[in-house]
Amino acid sequence: MDPTARPASTDLRAIRALAVGSLCALLVLLLVWDLWFAHTPSSAAWILLKVVPLCAALSGLLRHRMYTYRWMSLVVWLYFTEGVVRAWSDAGASRWFAAAEILLCLLLFAACGLHVRTRLGWGRKPSTPSSAT
Repeated sequence: MDPTARPASTDLRAIRALAVGSLCALLVLLLVWDLWFAHTPSSAAWILLKVVPLCAALSGLLRHRMYTYRWMSLVVWLYFTEGVVRAWSDAGASRWFAAAEILLCLLLFAACGLHVRTRLGWGRKPSTPSSAT
């Protein structure tokens, strides 16, 4: 980190905590769901495909990498789509896991979007009025 950088605002810390928390919860949910509740024979390969990108994202989010927040806001839609498909097609407890996945994906997307917007200063009013010509 840059020693001359300003300390993060409390809003940015809360957004980071929401992003990291929802990503960790999504990781745990996917592991629990696929290891104990899903009854697919080739579950190990799918778990690796789903968990490795999230682990890579977790590392970047913990290091406050802007690039990670940006790509995670796009990748999270793959997990959202899986949740929607499984909520529609599965039955029983799996449907509840899918609903939780959908909710966590929406939280993660919102947190990543807010983080990028806050860090780049989008939506702030200019400090000096601009002259209209």
